[in-house]
Parts: sequence; C-alpha cells; structure tokens
Amino acid sequence: MNAAPADQIRLLDVQALDQRLGQLAHKRNTLAEHAEIESLTTDLAQLRDLLVASTTEESDTAREQIKAEQDVDQVRQRATRDQQRMDSGSVSSPKDLESLQREIVSLAKRQGDLEDVVLEVMERREAAQERVTELTDRVFAVQAKVDDATARRDTATKELDEEAATLTKEREIVAGSVPADLLKLYDKLRSQQGGVGAARLYQRRCEGCRLELNITEVNDVKAASRDTVLRCENCHRILVRTADSGL
Repeated sequence: MNAAPADQIRLLDVQALDQRLGQLAHKRNTLAEHAEIESLTTDLAQLRDLLVASTTEESDTAREQIKAEQDVDQVRQRATRDQQRMDSGSVSSPKDLESLQREIVSLAKRQGDLEDVVLEVMERREAAQERVTELTDRVFAVQAKVDDATARRDTATKELDEEAATLTKEREIVAGSVPADLLKLYDKLRSQQGGVGAARLYQRRCEGCRLELNITEVNDVKAASRDTVLRCENCHRILVRTADSGL
C-alpha cells in the first residue's frame, strides 16, 4: 500500500487522538466515585434492611403492649367488680364470701404478673424505638454520602464526556483527510493491537512495540519509497517515518 508521507504523518495524529479518547474512556470507567458509590449503596441496602426489621419489631411490640395492657385492664375491672360486691354486703353466704375473697387475691396476683409483662414489653419497645431512631439517622447519613459521591461522579463524568466529544469531532476532521484505504488498515490494526494501529519510527525504534530495528530492517526501510506504507516486522503496526527516525 502507498500513501503520501503527509497522510502517514496525519495517521499519527489520528492515533494520538484515539489514545487520548481511550484514556478518557478508561478514566471514566475507573473513577474512584464508582467504587465509593457501590460500597455505600451496599451499606445503605443493609442499613435499610435492618431498619425495616427494627420498625417491624417496634410495631410488633406496640401491638403486644396494647394486648398486655388490655389484659391488665380486664383483670382490674373484674377485681373492681368483685370488691364492689364484697363492699356492698350483697354476698351473705360465708362460703361465697370466702370464695370471693380468694378470687380477689388471685386477681391481684394475676394483675401484678400482667403488669410485669407490660413493663417488660414496654422496655423491649423502647429499645426497638431507639434502634429505629439510630438506624434512621444512619440511613440518612449514608444516603447523604451516596448523594455527594454521585454528584462528584456526575460532575467528573460530564467533564470527561465534554472533552471526549471535542476530541471525537477533531478526530473526524483529521481522519477525514487520511486516505480511506490507509484509515481502514489502521482501524483494523488498532482493534487487533490493543488500540495502537500506527507507530512512529523514532531513532530506529518502533514506538509501538518499543523494539529497535535490526540492521536488515533499517536497510529495508531506507530502501523503501517515501510513499510506501511500512509495517513493523515485530508488532505488524503501521510504521511511520519522520525526521527523527534516525535513518
């Protein structure tokens, strides 16, 4: 393949732009904020799960407390009625009176036991409420960190995208001045060679593979027409001669 030396030089400009675009894409994909957001999001999900569990526990103990208080109230009402019967003198039979007194004593013990249950449930509910408050605060704090990291990521991404858009337009202009067949070969090699399809020959060294040409290769390059599109014998990339090639 043949191409004017100037066209081959412009291919190096295209390569430089492609390398910069590749660097921008890599930087965009490896922003520190990506890992930060991922880690924070995982923490946030775990905290929200704990918050749901604690909220459920608080709701359950609230219902349990209401039920226990209702039980106490029922026993208290029964004891009050029994006491009123005894105070009214309506129970005349000694046997019935003794039975009523035993029931009042039994109800008093039952009420005490139920009130202990209410206190125990109230303590558990208070602990659950404190846990809900703590987890709610932690969720808000981590969410704020996620929002901050997201804003920083979006700002950095926007800047990188804007620079990439500018370089892409510049690349279109420069690539448009390179012969189609030469550009096609370059693009093919670039996809095969890790993003580098053309390299400068500098001081008898290919800047693509960083290997120095041997004497035979140097003589072949010297003998080649300036329009000849050369390929590196080692990495097979397009080898572009410049004034600094050392020939």
